[in-house]
Amino acid sequence: MARLSKIDTLLIDLDGVIYIGNTPLPGVPDFFATVGELRLRYALLTNNSTLTPGQFVAKVRGMGVPAGEAEVFTSAEATAAYVAEMAPAGTGVYVIGETGLREAMLKRGFDLEAESPRFVVVGMDRQLTYDKLFRGCNLITNGAEFIGSNADVTLPTEIGLLPGCGALLAALQACSGVEPLMIGKPEPRMLELAMRRLGSTPETTAMIGDRLDTDIIAGAKAGVTTIMVTTGISTREEATSATVPPDLVFEDLPALALALRAARSGVEKVQAS
Repeated sequence: MARLSKIDTLLIDLDGVIYIGNTPLPGVPDFFATVGELRLRYALLTNNSTLTPGQFVAKVRGMGVPAGEAEVFTSAEATAAYVAEMAPAGTGVYVIGETGLREAMLKRGFDLEAESPRFVVVGMDRQLTYDKLFRGCNLITNGAEFIGSNADVTLPTEIGLLPGCGALLAALQACSGVEPLMIGKPEPRMLELAMRRLGSTPETTAMIGDRLDTDIIAGAKAGVTTIMVTTGISTREEATSATVPPDLVFEDLPALALALRAARSGVEKVQAS
């Protein structure tokens, strides 16, 4: 409770926390009602690079999340921002990925049709072909910089776990012998970008996620409080033995909402006394 009482900003993962595939998890509208009542700032952070921020907003609003594009941070946007720091508009980028990653690169002015691209940027791609892997591998072995939007090896859906971006990266690393530079979680770049936009500090910020290997490690690297919910990938048993364990574990968002209310109530009682 003492740790939660200091929190005024929440960084919230999507897959496995807000929804599984296209199915919302229990208690989402009530959780965000609590966030609003407690006047907590929040941002939605996702390693999923397949959709644009606007598409994510349309998806979560239908689930009771009152977010706008300013509250959405994707690994695709973070990856495009990183490449923009490294190279000017017009630079060639070969993208293995879907709409979210391609649109993020195009918004930054990169040439996705260049014959000799400087970068190979990889995200989740459900239209992956051997030809895409062949070209990516060939470019990387000939000196193109290899960048991964995120390290998620799997993606939770209603029908079970599907191969994620990390699986594609592993294939390219195996054939090229080159390790990708990772942008999304478990790296802290998205969290730092979100905190900068929200005007928060690590001391008063919490990362809520379902994966020990991405959400929790990213939060630890960013110096924020880490909160794991067991509605996605990682289990409570795994959390107890993890090399980087979460600071707090809750069964789901309704349990976390109760704890946030109790923590705020405790603060108000102390202030009143």
